[in-house]
Amino acid sequence: MLDASGEAVFSSVLRAHPLRARISASPSYCDDWTEREPETEYGTFHLIDSGVCWVRSPVLAAPLRLAGGDLVVFPSGAAHVLSSALDARRGPETRFTSMLCGEFDFATGKRNAIVEALPPCIVVREQESGLQFRQLAQLMLHEARSSSFGSAAVLDKMADTLFVMAVRHHIEHSTERRGVLAALVDPKLAPALEAMHTRPGYEWTVADLAGLAHLSRTGFAQHFTSVLGLGPIEYLTRWRMTEARRLLAEPRMSVAAVADRLGYRTEAAFRRAFKRVTGTGPGRVRRGARADAPAG
Repeated sequence: MLDASGEAVFSSVLRAHPLRARISASPSYCDDWTEREPETEYGTFHLIDSGVCWVRSPVLAAPLRLAGGDLVVFPSGAAHVLSSALDARRGPETRFTSMLCGEFDFATGKRNAIVEALPPCIVVREQESGLQFRQLAQLMLHEARSSSFGSAAVLDKMADTLFVMAVRHHIEHSTERRGVLAALVDPKLAPALEAMHTRPGYEWTVADLAGLAHLSRTGFAQHFTSVLGLGPIEYLTRWRMTEARRLLAEPRMSVAAVADRLGYRTEAAFRRAFKRVTGTGPGRVRRGARADAPAG
């Protein structure tokens, strides 16, 4: 379970990487059936309504059997096959199967802290999920069956929440967490991460952060690197650039203002850091955000 520090970091990461989820189909199948889903540049998911669905994929150690209320998510868009039975010669386990299929991506692209910290496949079993998850899943399935006015828009909004709940379920139940999702539940790292995420413009030192973790400077740096794969100051720099992308999308924020908010003494120093981390200049990102903004 996340404590207050972990919750603050989780919220800030989600805010920095805006999610765009949508329902792409609500198919129903009868008797023997197979659907081949190719690898995609975006994440995909399937929420089973009724019946049974078998899932096979190169990223899975063994085929998955899903039933009503179960959810499978492929965060990196791995190729997979859905079918009515594990062995076509034995026939389907149930005659009818229905589901909701969707996709999601992030405004910041496929390379972000959330996707990189997730396994290639997440499964949320209906009987293992919390009450809120089950209620949301049932509401989505009911909305899909109702064909009411505005159902598509309502489903897309709920799909955002479904993904966040799936990530939360993974954080709370998985024993193989990695990256920022592992750090969220680490009592030594979570307070230091919260400090960096909530005050990215502060001139943090490794000694400052080690004090928050109640570790020696060397012990903190080693532990941080072992969990997150990079040192504390490099992580802080990358987080600052993630925040910079978000701030640069705001019309009233100039490059100089963003640099100042994130603790850079000169705009030139900020521009160099931004290009080193992202591969492009902040001006281009700002112009792109303006071009993508809705008119009005």
